Parts: sequence; structure tokens; C-alpha cells
Amino acid sequence: MTVASLEELAKESRMGSMGSETSTREIRRIDLSDFDRRKAEITEQLWAASVDIGFFQLVNHGIDVAEIRRAFKTAESFFALPDGVKARHPLKKAFNAGWESRAQVRPSTGTPDQKESYQITRPHMDGLWPGEAVLPGFEQTMLAFEARCWEVAMRVLSCFADRLGFETDFFTKAHDPSVPAYQSTLRLLHYFAIPPEQRDHMGLWRAGAHTDYDCLTLLFQQTGQGGLQVLPGKEMESRAWTPIEPADDVITCNIGDMLMRWSDDQLPSNFHRVKNPQPHEYQGARYSLAFFAQANRDVVVQGPAKKYEPITAEDYLYRRVNANFAKY
Repeated sequence: MTVASLEELAKESRMGSMGSETSTREIRRIDLSDFDRRKAEITEQLWAASVDIGFFQLVNHGIDVAEIRRAFKTAESFFALPDGVKARHPLKKAFNAGWESRAQVRPSTGTPDQKESYQITRPHMDGLWPGEAVLPGFEQTMLAFEARCWEVAMRVLSCFADRLGFETDFFTKAHDPSVPAYQSTLRLLHYFAIPPEQRDHMGLWRAGAHTDYDCLTLLFQQTGQGGLQVLPGKEMESRAWTPIEPADDVITCNIGDMLMRWSDDQLPSNFHRVKNPQPHEYQGARYSLAFFAQANRDVVVQGPAKKYEPITAEDYLYRRVNANFAKY
């Protein structure tokens, strides 16, 4: 595959059908406690889960559930602001920072995701914070939470670095938050409540089928607000999706396209989506928090076997973001 083809997009465009559900796949839970002593064991568990499904869940990950709940409450306070106030901080697509609503159109569906989101990418937030007068403590809380997510992500990525034969801190250096080239993103997400007149209509998606285009995604969900489903790429023709149950103290992780490329396809980036709830399921608003570990702009992405042509993380992310947003 050449750099220009970005085959990931072609695969995604074929994933718009409803399909079916299956509970036969195991989304493994991996315990990160006593990390330094158990790192070799944890590395093998992460690798096995990633190669098999591309998704796994972390427990005892070091972020207290009170911190997670505080971040959710703070995010919900932002989304409760009038659209006119949020619109003062519009998405800067080139920098993946700011607010958007119903702007993300997946190649799999061709229709807008039924959600709004606010992207926090540290070097590019000038003019995008709502300010203390509007939301006291918002910036401080969100930046502190983003930093905690980065720490967990780098711990996991250090395991993959070891397994791929890189230096242990290879990915930590590639995601250095202290420089202007940093482009990892904390994304706050609000999926809209289902209007009564649409409860029997399955033509729209809260988030259409897609793969992530980062290295590693950390997703925080709240108990009772389900809808996330996964389908491994090696089984994509089956269209049989596995639901992932949310829990307040668990981080759901998945491999992104950037790491798949960096691993010469050893680690798969697999499809997932957020379906509309069935009429008998919870129909209210759904909130989630996603941290996308994306290598710094000037970092060159190429695996040890050089299966793919080199591409900077900036160019790679630019192509993927532009393929997914209809406006801005």
C-alpha cells in the first residue's frame, strides 16, 4: 500500500449496514496494578488482547473514579451551555481543537453522527476555552484530566514499544506534551437524547462505524449509557458486532490506525460504532470522554519492517480528519 491510498478509508466506507450482535467475543480486562514489577506479564496480556480483538479494558489503571466523575460533570456543564456560547469556540479542523455539532460524517454512513464534541489539543487552545466567567474551573479540570490520561496511555504504549523492539520510551518521546508539535487530544462527547418521534427509526447513528486514526484510544463511559460495539476487521464480512458494557471505573482502549501502521499491521485497528438505542433501552443523553494518543506532528510513522512508506503524524492525521468532517 502506498501512503496516498490510505486503505483505511476504503474499508470504512463498506461498514454502514446494521448487521447483527454477538456476545461470543471476549473484551479482556487487564489489571495494571503493580505495573513496574508486572510489566512483562502485562505486556503479554495487552499484546494478546490487541492482536485478537484490538480492544481491551483497563482496571486498576491509577485514575481514581472520583477524578473520572469530576471530569464527566465538568464536561456536561460545558455541553449544557447555549449553542450560541459554544459556537464562540468553533472547531479548528487543522488543529483538531474546539467545538462542533453534527459535523462529523463517517464514510461508513454518509450521515452526520448524532452528537456534539469539544476537542482539547493543548498547543492550539487560544480562544477556545469558555473562560472562568462562563465555566469556573473548566480549563484547569480538563487539562489535569488530560494529563492523567496521557500518563496511562504512555504506560500502555511502553509495553507495545517493548514488544515491537523499540526503546521503552519510544512512544513517550513521540507524544511529548511539552512541545508545540504535540497533537494528542482529549475529546468530550455528548450524544443527543433520542427524540420520541425517532425512537423507532434506525437510519441514524450516534457514531457510525469507523476505526480511530490515532495510536491508542482511552475511552471513559458511564454505567447505564451503553451503545458502543466492536467488530474486528478480520471478521468484518460477518457484520456481527459485540457490545461493550460501560463501567465508571474501567477504561476501554483500542488500537488506532497510526499504531497499526507503526506495527506493520501486527496490531489491528478495528471497527467500532455507537448505535442508537432500541425502543426498550435508555433513550437519554449519552456522554463519554476519549483521549486520543496521537504522535507529535513532526514524528515520522514507519514500522520496524518498513512495510509502509514513511509519513509524518501531521500529514497522516490531516488526511484522516479531513475525510471525516463535512464542514469547518
